[in-house]
Amino acid sequence: MFGGVFFKNKATPKYWAIAGLVAIIIANCLELQSGEPFFAINVSNMLSFNSFNLTFIAVALSCTLLYFLLSGRDIEKVGANTPEYFALIFFVLCGVCLAATFNTLLILFLGIEIMSIPLYILTGSDKRNLKSNEAALKYFLMGAFSTGIMLMGIAFLYGGNSEGSFFINNINLGEGKMPVMIAIGMVFLMISMSFKVSAAPFHFWTPDVYDGAPTVFTSFMATIVKVGGFIAFIRLFENSFGKVHGQWQMLIAVITAATLFIGNLTAVFQQSVKRMLAYSSIAQAGFMLLAIFALNDTAKEGLILYSAAYSLATIGLFAILIKMHDYTIDGFNGLGKQQPVLAVTATIFLLSLTGIPLTAGFQSKFFMLMAALRDGHQHWLVLFAVLCAAVSAYYYFKIIQAMFFKEGSQDVKDHGSIALGENITPAFKLLLIITAVLIIVLGLFPWLITEWLHY
Repeated sequence: MFGGVFFKNKATPKYWAIAGLVAIIIANCLELQSGEPFFAINVSNMLSFNSFNLTFIAVALSCTLLYFLLSGRDIEKVGANTPEYFALIFFVLCGVCLAATFNTLLILFLGIEIMSIPLYILTGSDKRNLKSNEAALKYFLMGAFSTGIMLMGIAFLYGGNSEGSFFINNINLGEGKMPVMIAIGMVFLMISMSFKVSAAPFHFWTPDVYDGAPTVFTSFMATIVKVGGFIAFIRLFENSFGKVHGQWQMLIAVITAATLFIGNLTAVFQQSVKRMLAYSSIAQAGFMLLAIFALNDTAKEGLILYSAAYSLATIGLFAILIKMHDYTIDGFNGLGKQQPVLAVTATIFLLSLTGIPLTAGFQSKFFMLMAALRDGHQHWLVLFAVLCAAVSAYYYFKIIQAMFFKEGSQDVKDHGSIALGENITPAFKLLLIITAVLIIVLGLFPWLITEWLHY
């Protein structure tokens, strides 16, 4: 952010951001491997660091690095305030890290807010676009409303636990029936966290906000921010309400089923690929909710793997979408002949999102379904999730069909389906290929990520 004062070249903040992110990733991996904190700071037990949240932070930071490398140049084109955009993304990452490591409800609240407030600004950063302004206002109002619900839930939990404490381990209940105040607080927190991860029926803000925000920021919101919300969700419910899991499991099962159904059904009817990806992100949230439903070791492994698989595929797909001048499915017609590298990598990303074998998306969905089966309750939910995954193949494969089996229009043949052909550099293609290879490698060897959880 301060670099903007000294550097007049628009590209310089991107290189600073990438260098800073690499340094943070190295520090995080050293801490994960050694088990010793990189900086000895007394956090008064308000933050808790273990292999689970440090592994997630490593995944989130690595996916953000890939996002900077693939879409950094597009961030520069949004407006004149390039250093501020990168600074706001780093603030969001700070919130994600707090949401992954909180040990008290106060830090959870701070983490969620530090994650959300910069996003309101980034959503409205394209000031000349009325849709961007509208999306920012909707997001801000809905976000403020959900924050109010979260604070109300925290107040009930504080008042309802005998310790009078905000620490999540002190809320941890025994096997008995939940006190009324604790139950009300838990429902409020479930509603608020469902809103943050765009789970139905609290998803209604997602399509408009994702569609209205500059596409390069939608990519970040739909991936790193969403999975950050899920890590906070599972940490809160495992540590605070894990022992009374059976009392709220049915409620989360209903939310999961509704999310899967609404996300997949509405995605089928979309003509805009950007809006379709917004609805498909709701459907993917339904699969990630299976981890909250199951709340076992397989669920935690699956959630980390899902975070990586989903983020890699979606960031790669959005990076390609940004280059298109037409966001409709017809805009992809004939892409296989014009830009074969983009078409093939996009196909791998779409296959991973569908959950086709040999991709990371298949392994992560498999982990989620296994976690739900091992829980031993509500087998109908597993069957329903598989059927919804089959429905998702329809709208993902429509894009593959357009790329390889349809001819581009005459206008597209004359001008190319890519708005700015010179932006499709060899480096960009190489990064897309690396992302696609990573997805296949994780599909074949998921333990490359999951084994870090057992350090």
